Amino acid sequence: MQYKTSQRTVIGYLCLTFSIISWGCTFISTKILLHAFNPIEILFLRFLTAYAGLWLLAPRPLKLDGSNGKPSRIKQELYCAGAGFFAVTLYQFLENIALTYSQASNVSLIASTAPIFTAAAIRLFLKNSPQAKPLSLRFILGFICAMAGIALISFSGATELKLNPLGDFLAFVGAVVWAGYSVLIVKVNDLNLPPLESTRRIFFYALVTLVPVALFSGIETDSTINAARFSNPVYIGHFLFLGIGASALTYSAWALAGKYLGIVKISLFIYVIPVITVIAAAVFLNERFTLMSVIGTLLTILGLFVSG
Repeated sequence: MQYKTSQRTVIGYLCLTFSIISWGCTFISTKILLHAFNPIEILFLRFLTAYAGLWLLAPRPLKLDGSNGKPSRIKQELYCAGAGFFAVTLYQFLENIALTYSQASNVSLIASTAPIFTAAAIRLFLKNSPQAKPLSLRFILGFICAMAGIALISFSGATELKLNPLGDFLAFVGAVVWAGYSVLIVKVNDLNLPPLESTRRIFFYALVTLVPVALFSGIETDSTINAARFSNPVYIGHFLFLGIGASALTYSAWALAGKYLGIVKISLFIYVIPVITVIAAAVFLNERFTLMSVIGTLLTILGLFVSG
């Protein structure tokens, strides 16, 4: 179906809003699941659920066509494989491991630097793309403003700032890895593939590369423990949200938003994810929403508008 420019813009912003809200709420579900599952189990089961859900939502095989000037099928497969490896296996794995060494506030703040790395990566690796624009002073000022706001949000409940070199470094690498995924998803979008089917192919490669990580990371094999865990409706509900809502639909929506609005532009909205997380934590986990959080939220939103 062909859409007018105005329709594509509306659809793009709807997909973007859905993605940011979903990802902002994943912290709540993950925190609850960590009572019974380790981080690698959550990661693997989340994307296994997403992959199965995408087959139910779009039960059609993805057909890659290397004709009409498109890259060869092998290149198209490599784009999907790279996107899965960067977005899920590397990024999510690095973030989970970073959380075991560093505070969540540190990881949240450092992960939110992804937009500036994304803009730089698009400029460096996709020089001929319309999205490859130089980093303007306005973009940099907005980035600084947003980082100040996110810092206030992240550390609003902390009594002291703690530096954890290994965990913070892993979070930093994760932000750079997300930029690599952004470059690859632009390549995938340029193929004009159906969003659900292409996301499913990306998740397939992610699962393939996650299997060895999961096998060597202490997957629970006790049948009694697993029976108790997987019969708990609360845990099942959170896995369905993480897998279907925050992965299958959200990554598809994010790719579509990037296609309609530009990947650099939508990456700026990563600044808002900590804001959504703080609000969701206040609503669902009764965590305190402090004055620093309010000021940080306003600064973050201001930074988003300045950069945009």
